[in-house]
Amino acid sequence: MDVRMPLVDGIEATRRIAAAATATAGANPTGPARPRILMLTTFDLDEYVYDALSAGASGFLLKDVTAERLFDAVRVVAAGEALLAPTVTRRLIGEFARLRPRPLRPPAVLDALTPRETEVLRLIAGGLSNTEIAARLVVSDETVKTHVSRVLGKLGVRDRTQAVVTAYETGLVVPRAGTD
Repeated sequence: MDVRMPLVDGIEATRRIAAAATATAGANPTGPARPRILMLTTFDLDEYVYDALSAGASGFLLKDVTAERLFDAVRVVAAGEALLAPTVTRRLIGEFARLRPRPLRPPAVLDALTPRETEVLRLIAGGLSNTEIAARLVVSDETVKTHVSRVLGKLGVRDRTQAVVTAYETGLVVPRAGTD
C-alpha cells in the first residue's frame, strides 16, 4: 500500500481494510486472518509511520529499498511478523531509549554473549541485514544466521527487533545525536 494515493490515501485505506477484517472476524471467529499490509512511501516521516501502524499496517518501508529487501519484507509481513525500514527502526528505538533511564552498568544478560555475538548485536542494532553483516565481518550468511540465532536465544528474545531494543536498553548501543 502506498501512503499517498488518489481519492483515498494508503493510511485511510489500511484503516478501512483492518476495520472490515475486524468486523468480519467478530461475526465469524474462524474467519480469515487479519490482513497484513506493508506500507511503501518516499516520505520518511514519523507521522506517516505512527499513523500507518495505528491504522493496522504490519510494515513500513521506503521506496528506495532494493528489490531483494522488498521481496524479503513481503515474506516477513505475510508470515505475520512486523517490519520497519532501518532508518525508521533506528529513530523509534532511539526515541524509546531516550525515554528509559540508563542502567549504571550493562545487565548480566550481555555477559552471556561472546565478543563476536556482541559485535553482531551491535551491527543488527545498526540496521544491517544478515548479508551486510556477513560482508562486514567477512563470513558467510550461514555463519551470521548462526550468530543471530545464538544472540536471540541468549537474550531470550523472539526476533531481531526485540534484540535491538535490548541493545539500546542495556546501553550496548546508544542513539547518535542528530539522527532525528
